[in-house]
Amino acid sequence: MSPAAPGGAVPRDTATPTPKPRPVRGRAVVVGQGYVGLSLAVRAAESGYQVVGYDVDKERVSRLVAGDSYVEDVSDAQLLPLLASGAYRASRDPADCDGFDIALITVPTPLKDGLPDLSHIVESARMLGEHLRTGTTVVLESTTYPGTTEELVAPLLEQVSGLVAGRDFQLGYSPERIDPGNTRWRLDNTPKVVSGVNTVSLERVTDFYRSIVDTTVQVRSCRTAEMAKLLENTFRHVNIALVNELATFAHDLDVDVWEAIDAAATKPHGFLRFVPGPGVGGHCLPIDPSYLSWWAERTAGRTLRFVELANDVNGHMPDYVVRRLTDGLRQRGKTVEGSRVLLLGLAYKANTSDARETPAARVAELLLALGADVRAADPHVTRSVPSASGVLDAVLRVTAGEQELSAADAVVLLADHDAFDFGLIAGSSAYVLDCRRRLGGDNIDVL
Repeated sequence: MSPAAPGGAVPRDTATPTPKPRPVRGRAVVVGQGYVGLSLAVRAAESGYQVVGYDVDKERVSRLVAGDSYVEDVSDAQLLPLLASGAYRASRDPADCDGFDIALITVPTPLKDGLPDLSHIVESARMLGEHLRTGTTVVLESTTYPGTTEELVAPLLEQVSGLVAGRDFQLGYSPERIDPGNTRWRLDNTPKVVSGVNTVSLERVTDFYRSIVDTTVQVRSCRTAEMAKLLENTFRHVNIALVNELATFAHDLDVDVWEAIDAAATKPHGFLRFVPGPGVGGHCLPIDPSYLSWWAERTAGRTLRFVELANDVNGHMPDYVVRRLTDGLRQRGKTVEGSRVLLLGLAYKANTSDARETPAARVAELLLALGADVRAADPHVTRSVPSASGVLDAVLRVTAGEQELSAADAVVLLADHDAFDFGLIAGSSAYVLDCRRRLGGDNIDVL
């Protein structure tokens, strides 16, 4: 490890990419095989580790055992040779986690009744505690509030194992930065923030991530790393809320907010480009900033007003989409009730099957309540992909072909997947509400 920087700060090693040593083969367990966990498990296996991907979901494990990946960032072609060689295997049996050298917790941290639900972290820590031994390392990657690693995970591991964190075993936090569908910034070339409960833990955590990613960024405490993750997501959440609110006002004032954003983005300093949309989805934006606001209220007695305002603005964008659609149909002599509406894209973002917290669910719910005949097309979110909303399961699934497009009274482009034929959509549809500014024509209404 590098010498301490002035003031006792841990030096950052981001000036140049971390040179990759020859991987030392060890045994790794990745708890949770979702968008983050599966990508991490496969990367570790490709880097020389023997990996057990543990998940309690029977369907997930069955598909993985068969070499069937449900995550776009991990192809079947990547998975199959790792399964064949034994470098990776999926399991629901906690006994298969025994003997690990390093374990990574990548389980969901949802909100339940507006409050952080850390039950999956608790269950994971207790399970790993049964298999903890002297010299092993545990890293939490799940997004959570500052203090979780040291105040929740450490005591649970110690209680179950009888060992002491930082002395008998090492413990750290490294926030996940997976961006589903992003082909430019992948797990391996996205800088990884790392932390530990003490110096030895930081060294162990850093050594592991240096063997699977190009660059690591050390911070002095787990609380700092936990805060960094929340800050990243809150920054995006607030700025998206800003342009979303501007979009609702700009339309009423007959201003093209998209053109205004493009113009502002030509400034080479002091501006970052964010664009409007039908709402936010995934885990990072609808949920993670609320962890920060909840933590601030719990520890300081006040909420973060920017977060609360962003939640309100972004949470109501699906309602605004439906209002715009209602106006568009009215201008064409129709009502939502009885109209056939085709939703294009059920994922929360383009080119991914991730439908967690997708705004499409709220749009569909509102349209169904207004009496619309709602149909949906998404080449990525198929019936084989678990839906985060029962509403989406109730919507008739179709293919976005000429027949369905021309038969719809209105088409709503919610997620602009590259697999969609945008020329066909524009040319075959009577009326389109384009929430992603991908189309042009007299029949197109841009959000």
